[in-house]
Amino acid sequence: MSNLQKTAYFLMVIVFGAIVLKEGAFILVPLVWGVFFAFALYPISRWFENKRIPRGMAIILSILLITIFAFSIFYLLLNQMVGLIREIPEIGENLEMKLHRYSDELSLILGKEWLNPNHNQDILAVITPENFQSTLFETGKSLALAGVIPLYSFLFLYYKDFFTEFLFRLSKDNKDELILWVENSGQVIQSYLAGIIRVTGIVAVLCGLFFLAIGVKYFLLFAVFLAIMNLIPYVGVVISSFFVILYVFLTTDSLFYPLVTGFTLWGIQLLENNIITPLVVGSKVKVNALAVILAILLGGWLWGISGMVLFIPLVGVLKITLSRNESLHPFAYLLGDEVPVTELNENFLKILGRKMKKKNPNPHN
Repeated sequence: MSNLQKTAYFLMVIVFGAIVLKEGAFILVPLVWGVFFAFALYPISRWFENKRIPRGMAIILSILLITIFAFSIFYLLLNQMVGLIREIPEIGENLEMKLHRYSDELSLILGKEWLNPNHNQDILAVITPENFQSTLFETGKSLALAGVIPLYSFLFLYYKDFFTEFLFRLSKDNKDELILWVENSGQVIQSYLAGIIRVTGIVAVLCGLFFLAIGVKYFLLFAVFLAIMNLIPYVGVVISSFFVILYVFLTTDSLFYPLVTGFTLWGIQLLENNIITPLVVGSKVKVNALAVILAILLGGWLWGISGMVLFIPLVGVLKITLSRNESLHPFAYLLGDEVPVTELNENFLKILGRKMKKKNPNPHN
């Protein structure tokens, strides 16, 4: 087979694979979420099984524990959500009033022609009953899909021995490699899910304490909203921060609070990216930043918000799979985080570090 034919087959597989993922999202998204939650629930279910509880009951108890925990958090947020919804008309009036005030002030400086007279109405027209109904429909659809996920998780955990035997029969000659691949992939998924849950909790606490300190009325709701949106790297925090800063801007009379909120959320994001996530999540998902961004964009295009979250660990699993094949190993390297950087000239940080080493060659002596 010529290289041209191989390239053509490769492109055909990519195109048809994208079509299947896009058109089959209604089936595949809850299925993949079910696999992920099955890996996450497995340690709890195994603990119950070790206590001589039947597997089916152990899995049900595990799902019930997680469900009770999730509904407890939702119940705590419910009152704040209802209060925020009731204040939407007042917030809209504040938005219109402040837009008029600031546009009048800017028109004195820049001239009246700088702003379209209908600009304010265009901004307010973004929130329409049609958009609200569409949002409710998509939310209902997501809730319907979410109802299938526990069933998938239960079946995957209950039939785990059945699926293991299937994999063994599928690969009789490479059982050891298959077991290693399954273990590594499971570790990637488990560590990623456990890590992001811890990071979400830490970010929620930090944001909640800050919002409480500056007197934000719905501090708990906004803290959880920011923490959950933070699950979408790079993109989620920008979107969530915009809405929170806008709320602070509309509910305060000074620009000081929105500015402080913006700088504080930026500082929390830097702390989370550079200290919290590396310590808590670790380096199990060893994927470079470029691959992560492409995974987010591709996942969002194919599966929406679920894809933006799921495709990051899936890329980690893909990297493990590619590294098992000698001919595909370069593609695994392309996804990895071992990225060499060769600069034309030695930068000032390296020069400073070298000089510091010369001054203190043996700092412990």
